[in-house]
Amino acid sequence: MPSTYKSSRIEQHTIYQIPLDQRHGKAGQLFTLWFGANLNVLTVVTGALATTIFHQSFLSAVLAILLGNLVGTIFMALHAAQGPRLGVPQMVQSRGQFGARGAGFVVALVAFMYVGYAGTAFVTGGQSLHFIVPSLSEDAAILAIGAISLAGAVYGHDLIHFSTRMMTYVSGSALLLCYVWLLFVTPIPASYLTQGSFSAVGFFKMVSMGALWQLGYAPYVSDYSRYLPPDSGPRAAFWACYWGTTLGAVVPMILGAMIGPAVVDGNVVTAIGQLTGQHVAFIVMLLLAPGVAVAGAICLYGGSLAMVTLGHTLVPGWHATHRARIAIAATIFVIALLISIAGATNFLPLYSHFNELLLYLMVPWTAVNLIDYYLIRFGDYHVPSFFAADGGIYGHYNLTALACYLVGVIVQIPFIATDFYTGPLAHALGDVDISWLVGIAVVSPVYYFAVRSFQRPAARAPAARQAR
Repeated sequence: MPSTYKSSRIEQHTIYQIPLDQRHGKAGQLFTLWFGANLNVLTVVTGALATTIFHQSFLSAVLAILLGNLVGTIFMALHAAQGPRLGVPQMVQSRGQFGARGAGFVVALVAFMYVGYAGTAFVTGGQSLHFIVPSLSEDAAILAIGAISLAGAVYGHDLIHFSTRMMTYVSGSALLLCYVWLLFVTPIPASYLTQGSFSAVGFFKMVSMGALWQLGYAPYVSDYSRYLPPDSGPRAAFWACYWGTTLGAVVPMILGAMIGPAVVDGNVVTAIGQLTGQHVAFIVMLLLAPGVAVAGAICLYGGSLAMVTLGHTLVPGWHATHRARIAIAATIFVIALLISIAGATNFLPLYSHFNELLLYLMVPWTAVNLIDYYLIRFGDYHVPSFFAADGGIYGHYNLTALACYLVGVIVQIPFIATDFYTGPLAHALGDVDISWLVGIAVVSPVYYFAVRSFQRPAARAPAARQAR
């Protein structure tokens, strides 16, 4: 790594293409990035949804967690190759599909997602820190975790990579200790593994949660692979991301499902303390708490890039510096902090509903993005056009992509099954929610054939040659 791009230095780049002489790292580093990023209390909370909110047995919960993550990660990891190839953040690259202004709506949606995820990270991190230091109020603990996350976001890309690499060992040790203690030293009650039962509704909701956990990372992926050299290799980047994030998510989620019967008011920290004893739980939380702060840093950093992208969409002549990125990250921190403090007392149901909403809105975007990248343009984009005031060869709006995105949202509605709305087709299926599968299955071919049939050849032709 060049000496000017160490983790101890505040990152100077924002949304613009990373110069070739400043690229560094290997694709294999994406494994520890995504493995370490997932090893935190928030992932345990997500796994606990299976046996708390969805009332599944432990066995069906494990199967749902595995299925959702194994399927959802395919789409997430396919984005990994875009960063080394293009050298720009994920949401900037979306301008190649939706147009310079057309991508604005999707970018705003992703910025909203980052705020929500940052808030949830602060809550679980605050609960962990409060458990470690009881004299510190939960609100003060949330503030402390948020402040650490903000510091990581300020330093940016390289520090986040370094931190997740450390969490692979630190948080990994905490989860290993938890498993050994709960299975061999002071085994959890046998009833925890047998209570609950399989239901199609709960099972597929947990499958959706696992898939969304991975799909929710899709707007992040290129943010952390864009510094890699172009010759890193798409296959290597895909598999490093795939197994890193799959294993990193499945291990803590299964732990969450295991301890779910002990979770009260969504507080898995208290449940771990009850099951392992205060001394062991203290060590576990001490090792896990930094991982939540790292997850928060990822959200604040990605959110700042998304907001810079949105600002550049509204004011194309604006050239954002690292100071703008830092100021925006601080603003997102304040908003997420207020949300986390307000929602801490009713956290688990709110988190479940937040995930459901995002699922319906993110699926069409990832389908359009991947079909365009792999089957329409084969990875060839004219990067200078991403930053042109008039959208360059991609224009202000790509009506084909926007229409397909809208179709993707609409086609899911009859298949939605939530507490606040259940569509007629979901009801006919026994209230099983398969909307995200329908969204991907419909949007992918519709977008492909719409572009091939209606879009001008010049607009869909590989564009990289025009940049050379």
